[in-house]
Amino acid sequence: MNNKNVLIIAGEASGDLHGASLIRELIKLDSSLKLFGIGGNKMQTEGMELIYHIDKMAFLGFVEVIKHLPFIKKVQRDLIEEVKRRNVTEVVLIDYPGFNLSIAKKLKRLKPELDLELIYYITPQVWAWGKGRVNKIRKLFKKILVVFPFEEKFFKEKNVNAEFVGHPLIQEINAYDFISRSLLDKKFDLDPAKEILLLLPGSRKQEVKSIFPEAIKAATKIADELDMQIVVACSNNIDEKVFYEMTDIKNFKVIKDQTYDLLRHAKFGIVKSGTSTLEAGLLELPMVIVYKTSLLTYTIGKSLVKIKNFGMANIVLDEQVVPELIQNKANADNIYDETKNILSDEELLNHIKMKLSRIKKILGDKDAPKNAAKIIYSLLNEHKAG
Repeated sequence: MNNKNVLIIAGEASGDLHGASLIRELIKLDSSLKLFGIGGNKMQTEGMELIYHIDKMAFLGFVEVIKHLPFIKKVQRDLIEEVKRRNVTEVVLIDYPGFNLSIAKKLKRLKPELDLELIYYITPQVWAWGKGRVNKIRKLFKKILVVFPFEEKFFKEKNVNAEFVGHPLIQEINAYDFISRSLLDKKFDLDPAKEILLLLPGSRKQEVKSIFPEAIKAATKIADELDMQIVVACSNNIDEKVFYEMTDIKNFKVIKDQTYDLLRHAKFGIVKSGTSTLEAGLLELPMVIVYKTSLLTYTIGKSLVKIKNFGMANIVLDEQVVPELIQNKANADNIYDETKNILSDEELLNHIKMKLSRIKKILGDKDAPKNAAKIIYSLLNEHKAG
């Protein structure tokens, strides 16, 4: 394999996590690979050259994307120039569908000047969104690597070259070195006598702004009534100060980069819809799922989304095991009611935990990053040989 340059694009905190474990496995297979593109600190630590950092790419929803279009176009132009300059033949896109499907189309147009092959790892949830995206994916990608068993079946029925590699969170959680509750208490000065009420308000500032103020109001009321302590799990790319600036309430702790330990040791979670609900589910944490976005984004999204559940944990289980509060329903009163309802009923709490334990069984124990890296590397070699 002569050309070792590979473009990789991930666009948010979860993509950085999954991208990092993929890069680790690719480098194990061939340490001379030159990986570059968009990622975060974790991907950079594993050896990827960042052309743009994900911090610059945290747009959410249709309205926000439109506002940032000139910048998005500049990023795409810069990446395409790099692809030409480095004579890249292989591109790996990770999740981040709005940006990735758009740049995939532009990269595909570089043929025949460049013999590019595109691979998608952790594909857009087209089974939830418009089915029209399936045709786009079929035309653009040599192969797609999916992380839910039902996705492989969905895509294969539509003649897309799809393979289920396992879900990367399984390995990430299995490999994680958990600390004990007593060590967590010592490290962050938590009260060992009180249960933890955990807030996960998202990894983008916009999400936090729309979710946190209502969530903290509800959490404060619950913590007072049930003698709990409130902890906010903070994403690496968000400054802790942001939370204190958004509210007059001050009786909570913000903890960075300890999410898995907090998920394991918390009693209950108020969790923003997204990857976090799956992480919470895999660690069997009863929760209420919340989500709020701009009205226009929500209206457009609602007309496109074709599924009955919104939170990833509920989607995998194919039933509403934990409550979902979306848009106007994601207010302090409703969050309080749903949380209190579960925490006041030990039987219901245990029933939810038991149901959540099924997520692990459904996703299986395949090593996603290792499987994905093997497939990507063999496609690279085949492409060169061909």
